[in-house]
Amino acid sequence: MKMLARSVLIMEIFVIGFAVLVAKDLTATNLSPAAFWSAGVIAFLALISSGTLKSKFGWALGWITQFALIGYGFFVFTMFFLGALFMGLWVAAIVLGRKGEAARAAFSEREKTQ
Repeated sequence: MKMLARSVLIMEIFVIGFAVLVAKDLTATNLSPAAFWSAGVIAFLALISSGTLKSKFGWALGWITQFALIGYGFFVFTMFFLGALFMGLWVAAIVLGRKGEAARAAFSEREKTQ
């Protein structure tokens, strides 16, 4: 579960970086310094939460990162959609990760009895 969630968070760092690079070159979009600072904070949150997924704090920070990424859509409109996509990937990583861990535990339990 941690590996899938960590992968989602690391990919979010790249996406937020590329979103800022693309958005700053758009002539129709005038990004304020707050947009750049917000992107940096979100990327930092994703980095810290990916490193602390061993604790409940890391998971809580991961959820905060997901909502912050969706909220970044107020600066760059496309991030509403990308944030929702990554929120779906985050939830899928948790659900599939739990199923994988349960299957691994069942398999190791079966191996012990044989």
